[in-house]
Amino acid sequence: MQLWFQTPPAQRSILSALIPVALLLVFCCLASLFFGAGDVGPREVLAVLSGRGSDDAQFIVYELRLPRTLVGLFAGLCLGIAGALMQSVARNPLAEPGLLGVSSGSAFAVAIALTLGASTATLSVGLAQLGALIGCFCVIGVAQMQGQGNDPIRLVLAGAALSSLLIAMTSLLLLYNERAADEIRFWVTGSIAGRRLDQLLSLMPSFLLALACVLYVARPLASLALGERVAIGLGYKPGRIRLIVVFAVALLVGAATAIAGPVMFVGLVVPFAARALVGPDIRRTLWLCLPIGPLVILSADIFSRLVAQPAEMPLGVLTAMVGAPVLLAIVRAHRLPTL
Repeated sequence: MQLWFQTPPAQRSILSALIPVALLLVFCCLASLFFGAGDVGPREVLAVLSGRGSDDAQFIVYELRLPRTLVGLFAGLCLGIAGALMQSVARNPLAEPGLLGVSSGSAFAVAIALTLGASTATLSVGLAQLGALIGCFCVIGVAQMQGQGNDPIRLVLAGAALSSLLIAMTSLLLLYNERAADEIRFWVTGSIAGRRLDQLLSLMPSFLLALACVLYVARPLASLALGERVAIGLGYKPGRIRLIVVFAVALLVGAATAIAGPVMFVGLVVPFAARALVGPDIRRTLWLCLPIGPLVILSADIFSRLVAQPAEMPLGVLTAMVGAPVLLAIVRAHRLPTL
C-alpha cells in the first residue's frame, strides 16, 4: 500500500492536504484568542466565548484579540494568494511581492501620504494599492525583459534593488518628517496589533474584487503555464491574463500592506509549501494557499506575542526569519522548480 507522503504531489487528493491544514488553522485561531495582551487566560476566554466572563475579559477578547486574529487571517489570505499568482505569471518560484518591491511600492505610497498630512488611522487603501500596482508593473517589466525573466536569480536581484531603492526613499521621507516617522515606525516592520474591525471591513470591497479576478484567471493561468501557444490555442489572451493578474496582485498586496504593513516572505513561503503538498498546478496551489497563508501569519503573530513578553516582536521580523531559509533552500536547490 502506498503511503500519502510517498505519492507524488500532483497525484495527491486536494482534500487530503486541505483538511489537515485547515484543522491546524482552526487550532491556531483558538491559540490567537487564548494568548496575547491582557491578563486573560484560556479558561476566561472560553467563558467569554460561551457568553459569560467579566467585562474586562470581554473587552480584551472582543476588542483586542478577535480583531487581531481576523486581520491576521485576512493578511495571510491576501499575501498567500498574491504570491501564488505572481510566481505563476512570472513563471518564477522566487517571485514574491515583498521580495520584488511590490510591498515596498505600497509602503512608499503610504509614506508619501503620511508626509503630506494623512494618518495611519485614516489611511486610504486605494493609495497603498496604487503603490503596489506601480511596483507590480516594475516587476513584470523586468520579468519581460529579454533574458531576465528566464533567470530567476537575476529577477530577484532586480527586485531586491527596486525594493531597496523604495525603502531608502521611504526612509528619506520619514527622516524629514518626525510626525510621519512616529506614525509609521511600528507599521513598517509589519504588525497586526491594534487594528480595528472597521479598518478590516473597509478593505472587503477590494478584496472581493480581487477574488473575482482570481476566479476568472485561474483556468487561463493553468493553460498559460503550458506555454503561450497552448493558451492562445485554447482561446485565451496572455496579455489580458497578465494584466488582470497584476491588477489582482496590486489589490491584494495593497490591502494587506495597508492594514498590516509590508510583511516580507509570506508570498514566497506559502506557495512553496502549497506546491510541495499538491504539485505545481496553479488551481490546486491556490486552494492550499487559502489556509496556509493565514496559518503562517497567525503562527508568527502568536510567537511574536510570547517570545519577548511583556513586549512584542514585530511580525515582519519573524516572517523574515522563516522566509529567508526557504529562499536560500530554493536558490541552493540543484534545479529550480519550473512553473
